Amino acid sequence: MEKNLLMLWRHFPSGNLKIQDAADRLELSTKQTTRHLQRWAEEGWLTFTSGRGRGNASSLEWQTNVEERYEETMLKMLDEEPVEHASKYLIYDWSDACRLRLMNTFHTKFGYIQQSDDRLIVPRRYPFLTTHPLEAADAHSARLVANVYNRIVTLTEKDSVEPELAHSWEFTPSRLRLYLKKGITFHDGSLLTAQDVAECLDKLRQHEFYQHIWSRVESISAPAPLVVDLHFPLGCSYALHMLGSLNCSIYKESNGQLLGTGAFYISENNDKKTTLSAFSDYFQERPLLDAVEFVQVPADFDNSYHSALEQEQHTTYQVESSSGFGVVIMNKYRDSDIQRKEVRDYLHWIIASNRHSISSFNSRAQSSDYVCQSSLPFQIAEVSRPVFTKPLVIRTTEHTLNTTNWLLSCLEKGGVPVETMHLPFRDTWTRREMSQQVDLFVHGEIFELNEEFSFYNFMKNGYSPLEMIVQTEYEIERRLNRYHTTPFKEWPLLNAELESYLAKESIMIPIYSEKRNIPFSSELMNVQIKHFGYVDFSKLWVRPVMN
Repeated sequence: MEKNLLMLWRHFPSGNLKIQDAADRLELSTKQTTRHLQRWAEEGWLTFTSGRGRGNASSLEWQTNVEERYEETMLKMLDEEPVEHASKYLIYDWSDACRLRLMNTFHTKFGYIQQSDDRLIVPRRYPFLTTHPLEAADAHSARLVANVYNRIVTLTEKDSVEPELAHSWEFTPSRLRLYLKKGITFHDGSLLTAQDVAECLDKLRQHEFYQHIWSRVESISAPAPLVVDLHFPLGCSYALHMLGSLNCSIYKESNGQLLGTGAFYISENNDKKTTLSAFSDYFQERPLLDAVEFVQVPADFDNSYHSALEQEQHTTYQVESSSGFGVVIMNKYRDSDIQRKEVRDYLHWIIASNRHSISSFNSRAQSSDYVCQSSLPFQIAEVSRPVFTKPLVIRTTEHTLNTTNWLLSCLEKGGVPVETMHLPFRDTWTRREMSQQVDLFVHGEIFELNEEFSFYNFMKNGYSPLEMIVQTEYEIERRLNRYHTTPFKEWPLLNAELESYLAKESIMIPIYSEKRNIPFSSELMNVQIKHFGYVDFSKLWVRPVMN
């Protein structure tokens, strides 16, 4: 099936045809368009007569209904072949009615399928950017990492630390000693050793994106089998809590392959599909599903979870999940008008005055004037419009496009001169220096389960949108240094004070919090929302249909 042939059918009926018009629509040259028309005529799709002489139109006569033929092919493909084979064709230029029929049929292929094994097929709007724990800075990649790797401990929403790879630990003011569980194997069958853990954590400690948050740990050693020591002579009150973060997932590199110990391993990963297969030798309870397949779908596909066992009329229930929060970051360090506090305060006042209207641009967003639950909203008084020497540069990217459009609308009403610089979403992580060339931008963030540590991690790790600001602002660094020796139970106060300071200085302005209700069919059981607001697939099971 050819995208260009369907597009030609949709936009050019039988009759006179201007080759230049067709070429513009197909985004081809006139020579390429003519060659395509001649080939399609040979294949029997149409009759094409080239115009003779300057100004004479060519003629096109359709011999078959291309969309009907293509729809028949698609339906047969969906019925007989793996669902990912058809997904790329859904982005073609179908009529609205045909696209709806195909999307509805396509949707029935997602869910729980009981064949020789039990698998759940999940729609995926974007390919995973990475499968490496140290690079999983976006929530989409993090959902994959969370199911493939394990951490030393789990830091719960209620601030408790629970065992995962370690069964016990001893904490002193200068050392954390970890005792690992016995018999844990990587996905290749090799045993997890203390040396594996020490080497993995040492790579993390020296990684450019995490060296600041790990700066208090001077060395890591394996003094005995299944024993790992973290040494921090100057103190590190959060050493144990830090090990519950997703970037502290334990992995091993072998023959160019990344190995984990988690409930699933990655058996396939490409631009069409990513497959997680159950790890039979998982040291905890083996998943009840044999596989989870993430299949690429169009951006407007209904991303819900359902079972292929369900009937046409089925009941569903809603599970609330956090989709994080949004803030505006102002690059105070940049040599532009954004350095002036009166400029930042004016932008802050505009944002605060229009925050209530965010839902008109982002339907799931609820206006919010704080990030941490422990923080008090910061109220800013009305500010007079300052003089702008040149337009402010605002970053745009597809993942925050709606909210950025809201921000641009607010600034336009406030008489703020702006220009935009677009960055693909991947570049916002991999080319961080590009974000340093703008004055302000919208940033969306999803915290892990524990908000208190996540806020500190958000400020300190190298992926943070505040990285350059933290490095150049003495007062922020001074406040962050207080965390090193402050007991974790007192962190909510530190977080609230730091967030208030960022708002007062008009550096980080909260805009919204976001939650979503995910529909699940009644056959899907034990749905648990874990890291970054996603389902824990290792706990999911499907209640069988009884006759």
